[in-house]
This record gives sequence, C-alpha cells and structure tokens, in this order.
Amino acid sequence: MFVDRVELKLSSGKGGQGCSSFRREKFVAKGGPDGGDGGRGGDVWFVVDKNTDTLSHFKGKTHLKAKNGRPGMPRKCAGKTGESLYVKVPPGTQVIDKETGELLLDLTEDGQKVKFLEGGKGGLGNVHFKSATNQRPTYAQPGKPGEEREVRLELKLIADVGLVGFPNVGKSTLISTVSNAHPEVANYEFTTLTPKLGVVAIDEYRSFVMADIPGIIEGASDGRGLGIEFLRHIERTKTLLYMIDAANYRDVTEQFSALREEVKRYSRELSTRPFAIAVTRIDALEKEAVNEKIWALLKSLDLAPNEELRKYGVDESVISYGSAEKSNPHFVMPISAVARINVQPLVFALADVLEKRQ
Repeated sequence: MFVDRVELKLSSGKGGQGCSSFRREKFVAKGGPDGGDGGRGGDVWFVVDKNTDTLSHFKGKTHLKAKNGRPGMPRKCAGKTGESLYVKVPPGTQVIDKETGELLLDLTEDGQKVKFLEGGKGGLGNVHFKSATNQRPTYAQPGKPGEEREVRLELKLIADVGLVGFPNVGKSTLISTVSNAHPEVANYEFTTLTPKLGVVAIDEYRSFVMADIPGIIEGASDGRGLGIEFLRHIERTKTLLYMIDAANYRDVTEQFSALREEVKRYSRELSTRPFAIAVTRIDALEKEAVNEKIWALLKSLDLAPNEELRKYGVDESVISYGSAEKSNPHFVMPISAVARINVQPLVFALADVLEKRQ
C-alpha cells in the first residue's frame, strides 16, 4: 500500500523519579542518604532510510512514544535511561506541525538523523540534598515530563525527471520501457493510482531517477481527479517532461497549455523548472500527421526548428526540434514507447539537460 501522508502524536520519555533511601549496613550505625538519580527519558529521533519508500508502516498508528527513564535506586545507583524512539522515514519526508502548518523538518538525505524531541531529565536522589543542617533529607525530585507534539508527515518523492501528462498518454509505458519500474499498463485512464519511481540507466556509470504520477485532468489544482493528491511528488524534481499525446482527441497545443496552467496554479515555483516535451504515440499516425502536429505545437510556443537533437540519434523518419532558451522547452521530441521510436535518444537528451542544470 502506498501511503504518503499520516498524522502522528510523538512523545519523548519522562524522566525517572529520584530515590529517597538511607544506607543500612552492619557496623554502619547511622548511614547517610544514598538515593540515586532517576534515569533520563528517551529522545525521539527521525532517521532517513532509503530502504523505505512509503509511510505505510505508520498506518493505523496514532501515538508513538519513547520509553520513560527508570527510577533511581539505593546505594547511589542511577536509574536506567529510557530507550529512545527512532522514527524511520523515506527520503523526501516533511515533518509539519499539525496545528500551525509550520514546516519543522525537511528530511532529504539518506542516513540523516535528527533529534526531534528531548527526553525529560531524571530527578535527583536525596543524596544531593544532605547538608550540615539537614543530615537526613527525605526529599527526592520527581522526573521531568517529556516533550509532546502532534505532527503530519508528508512524503514528496525525490526524482530527477517528473512525467506530467493527461491520463493514458503513455507515461507508465515510457517509465516501464526505460527504467526498472513495473507500473500497471492498460488501455484505459487512471491505470496509475500511485506515484512510481524508476532508475533510468544512461550507461555503465550514470543514471537518473524518473517519477511517474497519476494523470492530471483540467481542474486538478482545484481537487479534481487524482492529480492534486500527487502533484506534490514532482515538486522536488529537477526537470519536468510534459507528455503530449499525438493520437489524442485533444489538440496538442491545447494539451500542453492545460498542463502548464494546472502546474502553474498548483505551484508557481514548480512551473519555472526546466522542462522538455515528448510528443507520444507517434506510431499511431502517419509521418505527415505527426509533423503537422509538431509544427502546430512549435508555432504556439513561438519556436523555430532546431536540428541539434539529431546528435542523439533521433529517428530520421520524424522531425525533431529543440530550444536552448531558459523560458522554452529544452527540446520537443516525438517518441513511441511501445514501438521504441526515439526512446534511447530521449534518455540521452534528458541526461544532458540534467547535467547542464547541475
């Protein structure tokens, strides 16, 4: 089960009670106070673990608590420190205050370890309160209470390239073709119900991570469809790849404009990220029809043809265009994931875009 948002109450441990006792041994007529200190309460830590990729292990849990410190003991023996609570989360998890909505932690690095709540201090035993005027103190401190906080954990997947498109435009087919991901692929809309990550190998030494999210429909930024739930998963992506379906009943320019508008309405910052365009399912049309659609898209973007993409080995049977300007797509490339037309050139082109952005 993919879970990307949970609400939890976290509590650190309470400090142990200090001990009030007196030394009682043979031949020690009047042993003084010897009560030990209480143990410190356990802390609450967040630990980033890349072996987890969802928050599903918190499903059904509402309150996580560290252990309390143990009480102090006679003969000046301190109580045992309470066991700390280690909350393991996947990279990309944000810790948000449930009441105020304040971002408390942004956990992105594998192995990152952050103390979130500190355990309560253990109380002092009566041995600390003896003096010349009070040689038989019976008072020992209670342990201090631990800290408590209600939080919301939100997972935002970390990827290099995020796929954005309407339902059933070939996003899942592409990521299953170029990466190690195996999403469900079928000829109906919303086959992808949860985000998928795939590692795309460029060569023996280089790779990048691609993220596929459920298809976006018009009005997604207002809560329609599934897109609003998962648009946040491409917030951390370095580059967006807009998937435009050449065989769709919608015009290619209409598709791109609608997608750009939804992304912009969701996050203006996200809309300024570097992006490229892949015109998909070109195997379903004649070459002339594909060329006509790409020409129309370029005209709407006020772009001129650019043969630079030929260096990636783009299939000669279809034309290719690109742009080096920041406000324009890095490239516009026609592809077919099913027929594997221009799939490898697409990978090389995306890799170059990512290297330029580093």
